[in-house]
Amino acid sequence: LYTLSVLMFMGVNIILSTSLNLVNGYMGEFSCGHAGFMCVGAYVASLLGVWLFGGSKVLGGPLLDPSLAVYVFPFIIVAGGLVAALVGLLVAVPSYKTRGDYLAIITIAANYIVISVIQNVDAIGGSRGFMGMKSVITAMEEVVYLPWMLIWVFVFTVLTVWLLRRYVSSTFGKGVSAISQDEIAAEIMSVNTNQIKTITFMLSSGLAGIAGGLFAYILGYVNPGSFGILKSTEVLVMVYLGGMGSLSGSVLSAVLFTVLLELLRPLQIIKWIVIPLLLIL
Repeated sequence: LYTLSVLMFMGVNIILSTSLNLVNGYMGEFSCGHAGFMCVGAYVASLLGVWLFGGSKVLGGPLLDPSLAVYVFPFIIVAGGLVAALVGLLVAVPSYKTRGDYLAIITIAANYIVISVIQNVDAIGGSRGFMGMKSVITAMEEVVYLPWMLIWVFVFTVLTVWLLRRYVSSTFGKGVSAISQDEIAAEIMSVNTNQIKTITFMLSSGLAGIAGGLFAYILGYVNPGSFGILKSTEVLVMVYLGGMGSLSGSVLSAVLFTVLLELLRPLQIIKWIVIPLLLIL
């Protein structure tokens, strides 16, 4: 069970690392609030899943037959990603006129805003967190007894890497690289920089939301405190550890980083000295 958990967290970290690399690596921007989008996806997917299949005092339900959970679950995770992408749109608009440090400040602010809003909504648990996702997994296992979360994490990880590979190698993706090299020159060469920034930010945020949804169902519990600036720092470490603008590097660094986190777990608070040190190195 422990090994399965580590493998699932590897998958989630691969999605987070590759999606942030799209903005920080390929587009040359500096986003620091990736955990905020992850938080949105985690809560939307959790609330939707429990409402449809689990049932709770606040949400009522279940609305659908639990035997349908296997078929509906991927749409629940994607729904979390879509809402996170819409939040990413709100960050993308100010990014038209800002770069570097200013964009970093905007994304950090967005991260804090998302957490603060969720902490103050008692209907979904507030700062206590939200649970009940295990009932959705149980519903899937009652149809066919398989390690469903491992399967879904694997499917979404493979799809994410494939999608990003296609995206960055497309004609549109070349525009992303052009913005990274020289935004003014890209505009002169007829690249629609605002459109590319918007779509790239939304894709990156949406994938972070998908990672958040999977993360919530792996744990069976979600808390806004899990998606603070420390979580965003973890994702930044994975991106810079693997190399800017390198998908394969992001995949490898996510695997190494997950293993390293497990090895450092006995050190508890000292790991938060080691992880930022890695970022510096």
